[in-house]
Amino acid sequence: MLDTNEITERLKNMQVENVAVSALLPYAHNSRTHDKAQVDQIVASFKEFGVLSPVLVDEMGMIIAGHGRVLAAKKMEMKNIPCVMLGQLTIAQKKAYIIADNKLALNSEWDEEMLGLELAAIKAQGFDMPVLGFSEDELSVAMGLDVYFPPGTEEDQGKLDVSKPLCCPKCKHQFMKASK
Repeated sequence: MLDTNEITERLKNMQVENVAVSALLPYAHNSRTHDKAQVDQIVASFKEFGVLSPVLVDEMGMIIAGHGRVLAAKKMEMKNIPCVMLGQLTIAQKKAYIIADNKLALNSEWDEEMLGLELAAIKAQGFDMPVLGFSEDELSVAMGLDVYFPPGTEEDQGKLDVSKPLCCPKCKHQFMKASK
């Protein structure tokens, strides 16, 4: 365990370096996945804000945190990405941090009232809301708006996939479609 002085000293020595994306190696046993939709969201975030969080890598260039950011950088054909080298971690610490970095972020909750206020304020300023990573339904629910589904056409009726359940956008209860 590190004490406060050791943490402060390491922070003083931490440097962000631009590293060739092609030189970075994904951790082969990474238990966190990044689908195409999420990588597209990271790309949109990069385009809006830039790359604000560096990738964490070890002395060999193996990614410890930032696999999704590297996938987005590759998709954008970026040559370099900001990285912080973490040469001081043991193998066990690297493995543990890879999991902890992802899990700890999932352990938080939203202050739903504050989130709704902030989203409404951002929307009122004309901000491109999809770049936040929320679906339209999630945004509507978070901002306390009624979800509106425009009526379908007769042509739409033939496009329904009977193998997938329907999901209520408010309560998230799933219903199976009636078969014909």
